[in-house]
Amino acid sequence: MGEFTMPSLGADMDEGTLVEWLVEPGAPIRRGDPVAVVETAKSTIEVECFESGTMGRPLVEPGTTVPVGTPLALIETAAGTRGKAGRARKPRKEPQGPPAPERTRPAEPAEPVRTREPVASEAPGHGHVEAGPLIRHLAEEGGVDLAALRGSGPGGRVTRADIERAAAAAPTARTPTARAPRARVTPLARRRAAELGVDLSSVAGTGKDAAIRAEDVSRAASGHAGAPSPPPRTTAAVRASRPSEDQAPSMRRAIARLMSRANRDVPHYYLSTTVDMAVPMDWLHDRNRRSPMSERLLPAALLLKAAALAAHEVPELNGFWTDDRFTAGEGVHLGVAVSLRGGGLIAPVLRGADTLEVPALMSALKDLVSRARTGRLRGSEVSGATLTVTNLGDQGVETVFGVVHPPQVALVGFGRVVDRPWAVDGLLGVRPVVTVTLSADHRATDGAVGARYLTAVDRLLQNPEKL
Repeated sequence: MGEFTMPSLGADMDEGTLVEWLVEPGAPIRRGDPVAVVETAKSTIEVECFESGTMGRPLVEPGTTVPVGTPLALIETAAGTRGKAGRARKPRKEPQGPPAPERTRPAEPAEPVRTREPVASEAPGHGHVEAGPLIRHLAEEGGVDLAALRGSGPGGRVTRADIERAAAAAPTARTPTARAPRARVTPLARRRAAELGVDLSSVAGTGKDAAIRAEDVSRAASGHAGAPSPPPRTTAAVRASRPSEDQAPSMRRAIARLMSRANRDVPHYYLSTTVDMAVPMDWLHDRNRRSPMSERLLPAALLLKAAALAAHEVPELNGFWTDDRFTAGEGVHLGVAVSLRGGGLIAPVLRGADTLEVPALMSALKDLVSRARTGRLRGSEVSGATLTVTNLGDQGVETVFGVVHPPQVALVGFGRVVDRPWAVDGLLGVRPVVTVTLSADHRATDGAVGARYLTAVDRLLQNPEKL
């Protein structure tokens, strides 16, 4: 058995709220599959499993807020060994902190597990036959009458194989109104549909393999004129459906705590330089004229690629300050600050940004920004950044000095590309320029290292065809 735990999705995250399970007990899962939706102070995020196996029993109900590292569910791993299926527990600085409460109190799992109702069959020689929620679900889809079924499992328990054999032997038993067998429904979505009076057969799923999620049910319910709309069971579900209204205050508080700690604990130094953008902008305009609309690039793509390549050249700024020492990052993973429509910001991660071609980086950036603003990010996309970049040029800002996001040791800022008087080879003219800033942790580096980084960014931008 393994444990799927509440992951740490950022240095400022101490706890999270389980919003929804995306898989049912007994369902097979693979490493990297999203299995739950977790709400943090900043966003609602799909969390992946880091073990392959079978989904076991949940230990926490949707709507419950628990500390980072708390077991959320058991995972029956493929090897049958015990291990962690979620992310590693976030180190706690407070040694006096209490242990995770779920380890010392009776588990309160999600509805489909502990409230299962055994289905009995008094077939001769079999006695009491039990069927769990997954088996009942499969039987309903396949049109199988459990009361008439003889289980082949231990103690006469009905197994998946029994359902499949019965369904194959009597394919006409399926009711004409049953949902298509391939349509999956998450447990929370099933409960939400019952609360809102939504027919699941009419709902289009947007989850993995077209699975129907709670938000799909809510969306369908909102289009039913005259249909009753009682409130959801959990306040977490309400917040997840309206992140722009309800999450903004808690997000601001989380940002305030982290930035206050960063300003207090990190000895910042700041540098800036102005980069002549005439060459990269000419190259960009020429390329965009020859490209279809969907493949055109924005200046941000060139700036991000230059920032990533410069971090590869100057690795002293690409990593973490932990345990009173610097640890270089394994690869250049850019956290890109994204402002959210309801206020606040989040910094999803462009992994291996220095290895991406500029068009691929542009595509990945668009995708991340879009999903960040609709609450569709995954856990692996909001943690692990080795360097953060903030670009406020689209907001009209010419210069931005950011605050380092611990445990990172640097933050790069880009302003708006503006036309300014500029001398080249002794001749004065008007050129497009951009102000590039660096905020860095003086414990890890000093101004000489920061200057090397900014010089590298300038040099790389002057050769856009090589980015």
